Amino acid sequence: MDALDLARWQFAVTICYHYLFVPLTIGLGALVAGLQTAWYRTGREHYLDLTHFYGKLFGINFAMGVVTGIVQEFQFGMNWSDYSRFVGDVFGAPLALESLLAFFLESTFLGLWIFGWNRLPRLVHLGCIWLVALGSMLSSVFILAANSWMQNPVGYVIDAGTGRARLTDFFALLTNKVLLVTVPHTLFAAFMVAGGLVLGTAAWHLRGVLRETGDPAEAGTRRARLGAWRAAMRLGAVTLLVAGAGVAVSGDVMGKVMTEVQPMKMAAAEALYQAQAPASFSLFTIGTLDGSREITSLRVPYLLSFLATGSFTGQVQGVDDVQAAYAAAYGPGDYAPYIPLTYWSFRLMIGVGMLAVLAALWALWVTRRGRLAHVGEQWPARAGGRWFVWSAAATPLLPIAANLFGWIFTETGRQPWLVFGLMRTADGVSPGTTAAEVAISLTGFAVLYAVLAVIEARLMLRAVREGLALASHAPGDTGTVADEDGERPLSFAY
Repeated sequence: MDALDLARWQFAVTICYHYLFVPLTIGLGALVAGLQTAWYRTGREHYLDLTHFYGKLFGINFAMGVVTGIVQEFQFGMNWSDYSRFVGDVFGAPLALESLLAFFLESTFLGLWIFGWNRLPRLVHLGCIWLVALGSMLSSVFILAANSWMQNPVGYVIDAGTGRARLTDFFALLTNKVLLVTVPHTLFAAFMVAGGLVLGTAAWHLRGVLRETGDPAEAGTRRARLGAWRAAMRLGAVTLLVAGAGVAVSGDVMGKVMTEVQPMKMAAAEALYQAQAPASFSLFTIGTLDGSREITSLRVPYLLSFLATGSFTGQVQGVDDVQAAYAAAYGPGDYAPYIPLTYWSFRLMIGVGMLAVLAALWALWVTRRGRLAHVGEQWPARAGGRWFVWSAAATPLLPIAANLFGWIFTETGRQPWLVFGLMRTADGVSPGTTAAEVAISLTGFAVLYAVLAVIEARLMLRAVREGLALASHAPGDTGTVADEDGERPLSFAY
């Protein structure tokens, strides 16, 4: 492989690993804020216990996301310097706002929240975690603004002297039609990840509580843990369902916008080579290795026309049609992405996401009112036995996988463009970088990320296994001293 191929692999590996933490940070921050708000308003201690538990997971995930995100910045200068020069004047504004406003908001108030237990007034402390959640969402908006410009460049001119893109209308950047549909789609997908984590961890602990024989003297503590985990499990399931519906609706709108601005991506997602009206949607297709010929498929009539155009009889352009149009507009070249990858990543995104939604429906059914009245070994058996437990434990992984498949589809479906219609991927790589240099850095990052993966897994699993630390007292309103040494201990520091 040459330097271009290796640079693409390196960015793909590092960005996919980094994106494991991004949606969980966005979604879990808001859920933790919601749990603390529920405790603030009701005074029920199980909400406080859950706030501590999921807040610890949020803190671990946030720290790892920051560490892995730093690498992306270095790669722009190391492997993609021509790309950085071309888009730098456009990306400067949204990326600066992401760093100076959104990330500052996240990091500053997360610190206040972690170390402010028993030191800040309750309402102020609650406001800190809401500002952290707001900062996470703002961060995604600014990053998506830059990415959406790559998908659909707006509000710019090409400087005649430098040959670089220069931003002329920041408002146009923030109202890019791609951005307006990408933001809600991404946020809903992030809440699916957070809901999956809450559901899976709660189901695992709930089964453990139900299997306890326990001392009758500890029945009160057991009931408290049972109520807390049931509430968390249902919170995760409802979050997954609502977010899943949001993903479906926003994804439908996104498909129509995608067809308008990048018709090749829609054609590649369906492996459709010739224009069709009406066009059927392929649920499953087996074709040649290069995706150029279909052997057998299972199709839903009219569905692709509706997804692409909003009409059940609308025409959808094929790969060959768009290729001819692009060749006439941009010159000779192959403008089709790798069809098998776009086809299967699109379907895996949808299919895996639907599995997560089904798991949420099952969780709501087995935890409905009265279902847990008879505590003991019978409940897991009546709820589906070990299959339920293992499926619930796998639930956190399903939305994460769906998110990754979605981003793989989004980015590979744009190929061969880095910036659609303006810069091809082959033109953005650093001219002085050799294949050996990229191979060395790729190996280094792969080893580093493997180590970080082990650290992350151990920290998260240890935090999950610890379970709830039942509140012995509620955090105070003022931060006055509490212990005999005149110093109130930190109850929520990692």
